[in-house]
Formats: sequence, structure tokens, C-alpha cells
Amino acid sequence: MLNKIFLMGRLTKDPELRRTQSGTAVASFSIAVDRDHGKKGEDKETDFIDIVAWRNTAEFVSKYFSKGRMVVVEGRLQIRQWTDKDGNKRRSAEVVADNIYFGDSKKSDSSSSGGESAPGYGGEGYGYSGDGGFEDLGDENGDGLPF
Repeated sequence: MLNKIFLMGRLTKDPELRRTQSGTAVASFSIAVDRDHGKKGEDKETDFIDIVAWRNTAEFVSKYFSKGRMVVVEGRLQIRQWTDKDGNKRRSAEVVADNIYFGDSKKSDSSSSGGESAPGYGGEGYGYSGDGGFEDLGDENGDGLPF
């Protein structure tokens, strides 16, 4: 069976970093993703998708991403069932992020991103692969495409 999802969109607000009781980092955020199709002459529809990242990936996204930044998320879809305060059963869908990548170039105004840049990040083509480091996704031509 396969449960793999790739999304590209803009953060709707700054990621929220929290810690579990055991100290594990968890970040929650949502992204706005435009649909590829639409009726001629009408605006494209946008989906707002909840994302959760754990451990190093959570710390990475909370440190280097902010509202409005383009992000590429690789992960899996998870459906959670829960009971609300009125006793009604609810379901919600979210993406559990395995890897998160920069989807745009670094902003030229350093004050808008807190003045700090990601180590090894020279703009496009770098991302964080939940194994603890950055990987170069670009090619020799510098176009940011791995193929």
C-alpha cells in the first residue's frame, strides 16, 4: 500500500512550534495550495491544508519558514478521529511531513525573514530531508532542477 503526498503552497501563518511532555518538537502550520484546474474566466480555487512536522523537521520549519513563504512538503496523509466538547465524533485530515523543502528563492530583505539564513542555503534548490541535513537538489546548470 502507498500513502505518499507532495504539496507545494504558501504558508498561511508562521509555523507554531510546541513540545510534547517528553520534549519532542512538533510544528503545526497550514499551506494554501491552488488547484490546477478552474473554469475559464473564473479564479482558481484554493485548498488550505493542515501540516504537522515532528522532531528535527519541526525545528527546521519553525526556524526558516514564515507566513507567505513557498514550501514543498513531502509526507503522508493522516485521518484523525476525535470527539469534540459536545460529544460529537469528528474527523480531520492532515499531512504528516517527512521532508520539507524551500519552494522559492530566499527573500532579499533579510528583515522579513528574521535576518538569519539557513546554513548551506543559497536560494533555490536546497531542502531539509528529515535525516538531519540539507541536500543539494540542483544541477550544474544552476536551474534548481534535479534532472
